[in-house]
Amino acid sequence: MTDLVAIGYRDLSTANAARDKIMDLQRQGLITVRDTAVVECQPDGKVKLHQSSSAAAMGAAGGALWGGLIGLLFLAPFIGMAVGAGAGALAGKATDMGVDDSFMKDLGRSLEPGTAALFLLVDQVTVDKVMAEMAPYNFGGRLLHSSLSMEAEQRLRDAIDAAHLTRV
Repeated sequence: MTDLVAIGYRDLSTANAARDKIMDLQRQGLITVRDTAVVECQPDGKVKLHQSSSAAAMGAAGGALWGGLIGLLFLAPFIGMAVGAGAGALAGKATDMGVDDSFMKDLGRSLEPGTAALFLLVDQVTVDKVMAEMAPYNFGGRLLHSSLSMEAEQRLRDAIDAAHLTRV
């Protein structure tokens, strides 16, 4: 089951550092995330999305590869790559998988200017190890939204609260 978690931070750099740590934990096999994004409420109040990967870019790369291979059959690999990249980019843009952009922007509008939020779409997590590794990023954070069970959400809130208490 995939869960959505959004944690607010007091600035963009902390949200980015937390996302980088999550990606490091994914490389270690402690968490599997389907999508990550950081939403920034800029000082002027505008909301900006910082996506971890572009579906259009991934589609273009895949399309170029397949287009090139198919182009080899017709002795026109470069034309095949160009057509494949264009088609792949369009298909990738149309099938944006992950956290819904409009949902992130809506939640981003509720943030105070100068703050940011980290959105995670989590497939699997080793809770105790990830909580321990993320403890330094919990200070200043607050849970904005989750699709976790009541028990799991409370554990996350407790971890964030504990980070606040140890820093005071």
